[in-house]
Amino acid sequence: MAQDDYDGKDITVAHSSGADHSLGDQDPGLAVVPTDGFSDPGLLPHRRRVTDADPKKARKAERTVYTLFYLSIVGSIFAIAAYMAFPMESNNVGDVRLSTVFIGLGITLALLAIGFGAVHWGKSLMADHEGIDIRHPTRGSDETRERAVEIFDEANRESGFGRRTLIRNSLIGALIAFPLPAVVLFRGLAPQDQDPVKLLSHTMWKKGTRLTLDPSGLPVKATDVTLGSAFHIIPEGLAELEHGKLEEKAKAAVLLMRLRPEDLNQLPDRKNWSYDGIVAYSKICTHVGCPVALYEQQTHHLLCPCHQSQFDVANHCEVIFGPAKRPLPQLPIAVDAEGYLVAQSDFHEPVGPSFWERS
Repeated sequence: MAQDDYDGKDITVAHSSGADHSLGDQDPGLAVVPTDGFSDPGLLPHRRRVTDADPKKARKAERTVYTLFYLSIVGSIFAIAAYMAFPMESNNVGDVRLSTVFIGLGITLALLAIGFGAVHWGKSLMADHEGIDIRHPTRGSDETRERAVEIFDEANRESGFGRRTLIRNSLIGALIAFPLPAVVLFRGLAPQDQDPVKLLSHTMWKKGTRLTLDPSGLPVKATDVTLGSAFHIIPEGLAELEHGKLEEKAKAAVLLMRLRPEDLNQLPDRKNWSYDGIVAYSKICTHVGCPVALYEQQTHHLLCPCHQSQFDVANHCEVIFGPAKRPLPQLPIAVDAEGYLVAQSDFHEPVGPSFWERS
C-alpha cells in the first residue's frame, strides 16, 4: 500500500490479472502491465463512387472540372481588364472603389475556380483507394527505385493527368493565367515614365508653405496648437489639387504636436526646426508606409497601429519599439508675420519606407 501525501487515501498498485509481473530484481512500483492490447483494424472496404460505376457521370465530372479551370482563366483576364478599364490615376474615390471591387472579383473567381476544380477532380475522378506507404530514411535498392518510378506512372494513370487532356490543359492554362493580374498590378504601382526614387524624394513642402488642417485646408496658427495636442496636417494648396492629390498627400502628410520646450531633446543642428515646443513629423511610417496616427501625450510617443512601431517625439522620433528601422523625418517649421505656421523647407530625407530611398 502507498499513501497519498495530500488526502491520506491508500493507493493500490494497478495490475492486470494473469499478467507476468516478474521483472527480475527490479521493483515494479506503480507500473501498469496491460494485457488487452488492441488489434490492427485494417482498412475499411473500398466504396465505389458513382463516377466509378457510371461513365456518363465520370464525363460530366470531367466537364465540370475543366469548366472550373476555364472560369479561373476568365477571372484572371477579367481582373486585368478591370485594372485597365477603371484606372485610379484620376484620384477619384469612386474610380478607386470600382477598380478595387472589380479587380477583387476577378482575382476571387480565378482563385476559387482553381480550388473548386482541383477538389472536385480529386473527389470524383482520381483514384481513391486507401493504401499504406512505408517510407525509409535511407536510399533504397535499385529495385526499390524502379518501383518508385512505377508508382509515379501508376499515379499518373489513376489521376488521369496524362489521359484527361482537357483537364490537364485547362489546369495548366489556369495556373499560367492566375499570376498575371498580380504582375500587372505590381507593375502599375510605379510610374510608367518617371523615376520613382526621384518622385518620392520630394514633396509639396517648400519654404513658406503654410501648414493646413487635413482635410479642410484651413491654415494653422501657432496659438491654435495647445500643449499635448496633435493635428493632422497637409501642405497649403493640396486640398485644391485636381490631379495627383492622393499621391502628394501620401508623401506630404504630417503630424503636428506641441510639447513643453524643456521636454524636447533637440540636436544642435535642429534647434531652429521647431517653434516654442511645436514640432512636425512625417505621418508616414518608415516601416512599410502605414499612417502613424496615435499620439500619447504623457509619454510623447507616436504609435503606428499597423505593426506597432513606436517613435519618441521628444527625441526626434527615434524608434523605441517595433520593426521600423529609422526615425520619422522631421519637417522644419517656423511662424510667418501673421502668426501662421509655415515650412522652412522640404523634408531633408526621403519619407516613408526605407526601401524607397534606395536607387
